[in-house]
Amino acid sequence: MAFLQGSLLDTADDVALHGLAHGLTRTTLARGAWVDYRPGWLAGAEHVFDVLRHDVPWHAERREMYDRVVDVPRLLKFYDEDEPLPHPVLAEARGALSDWYAAQLGEPFVTAGMCLYRDGRDSVAWHGDRIGRARNLDTMVAILSIGSARSLMLRPRGGGESIGFSLGHGDLVVMGGSCQRTWDHCIPKTTHAVGPRISIQFRPRGVR
Repeated sequence: MAFLQGSLLDTADDVALHGLAHGLTRTTLARGAWVDYRPGWLAGAEHVFDVLRHDVPWHAERREMYDRVVDVPRLLKFYDEDEPLPHPVLAEARGALSDWYAAQLGEPFVTAGMCLYRDGRDSVAWHGDRIGRARNLDTMVAILSIGSARSLMLRPRGGGESIGFSLGHGDLVVMGGSCQRTWDHCIPKTTHAVGPRISIQFRPRGVR
């Protein structure tokens, strides 16, 4: 299993996005998939975390799984394309990503899904964002992470060697190519003492 270490805690006072031209690295995966990684993309992420944790109307969900209804082990909020985002830097980030990947993606990122992982018991199981067009077409999902570092793991769909990214305050990962169709990703539970983390997932229209 390969594992990539994320950035240290960002303590910058000013909230700002760093450039993508420097510090962005691409890992080419099998089956036409790839992952871009930019540690420390968002400066001042601690302030943004505090705002989002307080201002976002987080809610819990229950879902049917294995013939029973269970609690989703994280809190959620989805911002559709016509909803204002809860911090101006998120709109700036979405626009910057749309501009940077315009030639490859061919359309802008328009939605922002958010997950609040309260501690190490919160997680998301292996999955791909295959609802909608991503079931049959290549697309991109960009994830901005703020809060305590957690592991984002990826493995080929159907099993195989995994690769991991430790995502901390202000780190960015972008999954592209066939990644959603041919690979799965997860945030595993951990017994280590970790604080809360917020994940912001930017997606194009019709991808969930």
